[in-house]
Amino acid sequence: MQTFTPKIFNIQELKGLSAKNIEEHLKLYAGYVNQANLVLEKIKELSENAETNMGILSGLQKRFGFEYNGIRNHEIYFDSLSGNANTLKENSEFKKAFVSEWGSFEKWLALFKAIATTRGIGWAMLYYDKKEKRLLNAWVDEQHLGQL
Repeated sequence: MQTFTPKIFNIQELKGLSAKNIEEHLKLYAGYVNQANLVLEKIKELSENAETNMGILSGLQKRFGFEYNGIRNHEIYFDSLSGNANTLKENSEFKKAFVSEWGSFEKWLALFKAIATTRGIGWAMLYYDKKEKRLLNAWVDEQHLGQL
């Protein structure tokens, strides 16, 4: 069975984020990878008698969504902290989208920081809606709610 393997990230010291915070999130990430693999293994095992194990399998599939999204959310998060980010160019379409939606990048950033301080387990997310061709902010409770 194919399994998930944790990625290695090159995260430098970051102003405003402690090394302990990063370390804790790396531990969470490793846990999501491990649990996703265990859940998939159990799903494969119980699928031999899917009809008999339907209730257990449905619970495991829900659990897998949580673990899988935990993997991918953390990979996006760590990739953005690993020095691979590009400078937002003044005349780029991306910058124009921030201005169109919020008036300026700075206004968006202030709002996004406010969203990111929401108490609880979850993620502040910036989405691009392809249908509407616009950027949107959202708070995503936990991660098993199907954001990916």
